[in-house]
Amino acid sequence: MKILVNADKCQGHARCYAIAPELFDVDDYGQSTVRGDGVVPADLIEKAKLAIANCPEYAIDVLED
Repeated sequence: MKILVNADKCQGHARCYAIAPELFDVDDYGQSTVRGDGVVPADLIEKAKLAIANCPEYAIDVLED
């Protein structure tokens, strides 16, 4: 699984970071980005899915499943 945060949709709620700080980072304004290349390790897939489901703006895209 590979993920990407759509910067145009992200409103800075930082829920993804609160759920999976191993996968996401936030800037000083709360805007999220993925850590690294966005590839989700197998042991973090469930956390990634939870973060995706909790994004109120649907700003996290799955590029590969």
